[in-house]
Amino acid sequence: MSALVATPVLVPLATVALTALAAGRPRLQQVLSGLGSLALLLCALLLLGQVEGGEGARLAFGNWPAPFGIEFHVDRLSAALVLVTALMGSASLLFLASDADPGRRHPLLLPLLHGLLVGVGGAFVTADLFNLYVWFEVMLICALGLLALGARPDQLDGAFKYMVLNLLGTLLLLISVGAVYAATGHLNFTALSQAAPSLPPALAAVLLTALLLSLLLKSGAFPLYAWLPASYHTLPGPVLALCAGLLTKVGVYAVLRLTGDVFAPVPALLPEALGWIACATMLFGVLGAAYHWDMRRILAFHIVSQIGYILLAIALDSAAGNRAALFYTVHHIVVKATLFLLAAMIWRYTGSYDLRRIGGLFRARPRLALLFMVPALSLVGIPPLSGFWAKLVVLQEALARGHYAWTAVALLVSVLTLYSMMKIWMEAFWKDHPQKGWSLPRNTRLAPAWCATLSLAAVTLWISFAPQALLAYAEAAALSLGGGR
Repeated sequence: MSALVATPVLVPLATVALTALAAGRPRLQQVLSGLGSLALLLCALLLLGQVEGGEGARLAFGNWPAPFGIEFHVDRLSAALVLVTALMGSASLLFLASDADPGRRHPLLLPLLHGLLVGVGGAFVTADLFNLYVWFEVMLICALGLLALGARPDQLDGAFKYMVLNLLGTLLLLISVGAVYAATGHLNFTALSQAAPSLPPALAAVLLTALLLSLLLKSGAFPLYAWLPASYHTLPGPVLALCAGLLTKVGVYAVLRLTGDVFAPVPALLPEALGWIACATMLFGVLGAAYHWDMRRILAFHIVSQIGYILLAIALDSAAGNRAALFYTVHHIVVKATLFLLAAMIWRYTGSYDLRRIGGLFRARPRLALLFMVPALSLVGIPPLSGFWAKLVVLQEALARGHYAWTAVALLVSVLTLYSMMKIWMEAFWKDHPQKGWSLPRNTRLAPAWCATLSLAAVTLWISFAPQALLAYAEAAALSLGGGR
C-alpha cells in the first residue's frame, strides 16, 4: 500500500492529462474531471485509514537510499489535509456544474484546477525541502493561469499583483533552501531534523527565519498580504472558493511542519515574533474586511485575519498549540470555501457582489439565508459551531502560557468579524432590494451549487456537534510531530 502515498499527486496529475486531451469536448472533459475528483477523495480516505495507526506511510522514488532520494511521507497531519483538499476539490468542481458565477468556460479551466490540486497535494506529502519549493511553484503557475484565464483587465491586473509578490516569496524560499543545504548538506526532512541540532544557534535562527519569512508571505501574513485581496476577487466563484480554502493553508502547513517537526525545538525568539505577527495579521485583516462592501473582498480579508489565528496557535510552540493549529486549519478551509460559494449564489440571485446594490434575499430565499448563517456564525466563533471550538482551543493554550495580550487581540478580532458578517447579513438578506420591482432570475441551474454548499455546511455541523473526534485526531497528529512535548 506504499504506492497509495503518491496518489495525492498522481491522481490529479492523471486528471490534468485526461481533461487537457478532452479540451475540445466539454461534456467529456467535465465527466473526466468529476471522476478524477472522486478518485482523489477515495484515495484520501484510504490514506487516512492507513495512517490511523500512527505509523505513517513512506515512499522513496527510484530506490535511492535515504536521505538522497525523493521521498513522500504521509502522517496524520498531512493525511488530514490531503482529505480536506480532496473534499474542497470535489465541492468546487460540483459547484462549477451550476450557472452560479461560472466565469468563462475556457478549455484550460479544468486542467488548471486539477493542476492546482497537484501542487497542493504534493506540498502536503513531500518529505523534502527542495520539493516543497517545487510544489509551491506548481501552485503558483496554476493560480496565475486561473487568474489570467478570463483575460479581463481586472483579472490581468490581479494576476500581475499576485505574481509580483509571490515571486518575491519564491525567490526568498529558493535562496533559503540553498542556504539550508549549504549549512547541513541535506534537504530531506528526517535528515534535517537530525542535522539541525548540531548547527550553531545563530546560524539555525537565521536559516529558519529566512524560510519562515518566505512562507509567511505565501500564507498572506502581515505585512505582505496585499496580493491576496487585490487578486482573489477577480476569480469565478468556485475557483475562488478552492483557492481561498487551500492556497494560504499550504504556507501555514509548511510553517507548522518546519517549526513543529523538522527544526523543533526552534529558537525561543522565533515563536514570540511569530505570535506578534499573528496578532497584526488578525487585526489588519479584519479591519480591511470591515472597510469593504464587495463580498469577495470582505471574505478575502477574512482569509488574512483567520490565518492569524492559525499562526497564533503555531506560535504557542507546544503540542496543544499544534493541535489547535490543525483543528483550526481544517475548520477554516471548510467554512471559508462555503462562504465564497454562497457569495457566488447571492450574485446569481441578485446580480451583484456589492452589498449596497443587493438585498431582499431573506424573504425571497429564506433557505439560503439560513444556510449562510452556518458558516458565517462559525467564522465568528459563536457556540456551538466549529469556529467556537477552534478559537477555544487556541485561546485556552494562549492563556495557559500567559499570553494575555495575544488573547485580547484574538477576542477583539472576533467581535470585528461579527460586525463584518452582520453587515453581509443585513445588506444582502434583511434590507429590501434597492431596485423597485426586483425579482429572482428564472431558469437558474443551481442544483449542483446547492448540493456543494449543503455538503460543506454538513461537514461544518459535524465538526460543530462532534468536535471531540477531530480534536482527538489533531492531538494524536500533534504528538507525533517532533515538537510534541
